[in-house]
Amino acid sequence: MHNMEDCSRFRLLDISWLTASMEVGRPVDPEKYHLVGGKHPAASSSQPVDASALGTAIVSQYACQRRTTLNNYNTKFTDAFEVLAENYELRGNDGPCLAFRRAASVLKFLPFTIVRVNDTEGLPWMRDQVKTIIEDIIEDGESSRVTAVLNNENYRSIKLFTSVFGVGLKTSEKWYRMGLRTLEEVKSNKDLKLTRMQRAGLLHYEDLLSYVSKEEADSASLFVKESVQKFSPSALVTLTGGFRRGKTTGHDVDFLITVPGSRQEEEVLHLVIDFWKKQGLLLYYDLIESTFEKTKLPSRKVDAFDHFQKCFIILKLHKGKVDHGSSIISVASAEEEKKDWKAIRVDLVVSPFEQYAFALLGWSGSRQFERDLRRYATHEKKMVLDNHALYDKTKKLFLNAASEEEIFAHLGLDYIEPWERNA
Repeated sequence: MHNMEDCSRFRLLDISWLTASMEVGRPVDPEKYHLVGGKHPAASSSQPVDASALGTAIVSQYACQRRTTLNNYNTKFTDAFEVLAENYELRGNDGPCLAFRRAASVLKFLPFTIVRVNDTEGLPWMRDQVKTIIEDIIEDGESSRVTAVLNNENYRSIKLFTSVFGVGLKTSEKWYRMGLRTLEEVKSNKDLKLTRMQRAGLLHYEDLLSYVSKEEADSASLFVKESVQKFSPSALVTLTGGFRRGKTTGHDVDFLITVPGSRQEEEVLHLVIDFWKKQGLLLYYDLIESTFEKTKLPSRKVDAFDHFQKCFIILKLHKGKVDHGSSIISVASAEEEKKDWKAIRVDLVVSPFEQYAFALLGWSGSRQFERDLRRYATHEKKMVLDNHALYDKTKKLFLNAASEEEIFAHLGLDYIEPWERNA
């Protein structure tokens, strides 16, 4: 063994140096890959850093190979990209929408702030239209394209309408073509036939539009767990979505429910819903029965909705009562009680225990992380992944997994914690 006492003669390189060298079949210039204090120089320097110094091999095109926390150093760019992506999505133009979402995802990962366009060199998904927006914001403080979208009447109206629970893009476009521009015009229009979900969405619009706080999510979590375990003591109830990824606010609260070693998951949701109905806590609910068939292959659609039993709920959550789940139950009539409660959106999803790990991974998000995870499985591993299973097309068999870690292992990926999936 070599004498390593004099460490000053050695310089530590990032593992991406080895990857880059293997790709070209020879050792590459190590200058770009030096680590400072165990970290890449780009992550430790406060000076402007050319992204090419990261080495192209260090920034994967897949979000599932990037550890993305909530520390976003490029908010002014990613916010602009999100506006443009949303505008394209509302217009049904998926290509540009995905392009800006991918670019935003890469910038959220970076451990430094972009200060010049050259900083994006070597990064994936930095196409010309993306660089143009970045350049405009750097030079002028804003992008004229983004400003034009924000001032566009069609965008503002469609965005307003789709913010109503139960209102999708087709309905929003229909209302816009009818000349409607505000929610008051929607409410007063006698020709509209609103669904039960849309009526509930309009009735509780102000509450549902406001963010759900972490405290409110914790209160709902305690209440949901107590309610479910009242009927099935061995049930697992897991908070998923953005709150599982470490967010402090959200638009709704998602829960995954499973019952190990039992088939009770098929009836527990019915029992819980009936219990809440009797307590007057359900302002709206839509229970969808499972269409899951174990024999079917995972869906090849990247954004395929799963087939588990689920319930979309507007729950009455009383304010300031978070000590015990039962304490948010109200026996007063709607006429008698004061507005000491808030309507919040809650989604309950029930999966068989065998599919629990896949469902947990899928419902934890983020959206771009999940898209890239499935895309990686398909393109890099010849596998099909969805919220139900992982199927190896080469071996022609399903790969079992009891945890998220096992799914990552099947895919040959380093495990990424939920709080690092904010892509």
